[in-house]
Amino acid sequence: MTAKKINTLLFDFDGTLLDTNELIIQTFLAVLGEHYPGRFDRQDALDFIGPSLTQTFAAIDPDRVEELTVQYRALNRTLHDELVEEYDGVAETLRLLKAQGMKMAIVSTKRSDTIRHGLKLMGVNDVFDVLVGLDHVTNPKPNPEPLHLALEQLGASHDEALMIGDNSHDIEGGKNAGVRTAGVAWSAKGEEFLASFNPDFMLQHISDLLELTKEAVK
Repeated sequence: MTAKKINTLLFDFDGTLLDTNELIIQTFLAVLGEHYPGRFDRQDALDFIGPSLTQTFAAIDPDRVEELTVQYRALNRTLHDELVEEYDGVAETLRLLKAQGMKMAIVSTKRSDTIRHGLKLMGVNDVFDVLVGLDHVTNPKPNPEPLHLALEQLGASHDEALMIGDNSHDIEGGKNAGVRTAGVAWSAKGEEFLASFNPDFMLQHISDLLELTKEAVK
């Protein structure tokens, strides 16, 4: 049976549309290095990419979640513009997808004000119809709540939607929400790691979406 044509794209933000990996790693290392000297290294920080700050800090020190989160966000804002980089072809491809008539949303575990700042830096703050950030939901990905909210606000159906992301939370969140999923091969954790969660598609370049959305897929 042929699946319905994809007309709705739900994008993660960090590590998917904007390369914020070094920013996140450096911020975690600075904050955690101050409070827990020698306990965490770069690989640990890489593993923290994806979950919300609350999820990460609750696992590290449940009694200091708020303190660590406030410190992280303040430093992250300071370092943001210096350490982020655009992925090849993202802005151009997003505009082409928009021109095709795609419904598009950001579904992220980051707060919406920070996402908007990143979109403005990329020059694509007018591309997305809906933005669902951490501050809009009770349960972040991999819970399906953020995806359901985005689809509701877009007026889109699950069987015509695709969740695109660089982390396990994106793929699992998509599956939990009943939408098709696409991993991105440029994930900081590696294509092999992401493939282990069995996304429906693996994008080698963001422009792969142009072909993927042209016709119905099986």
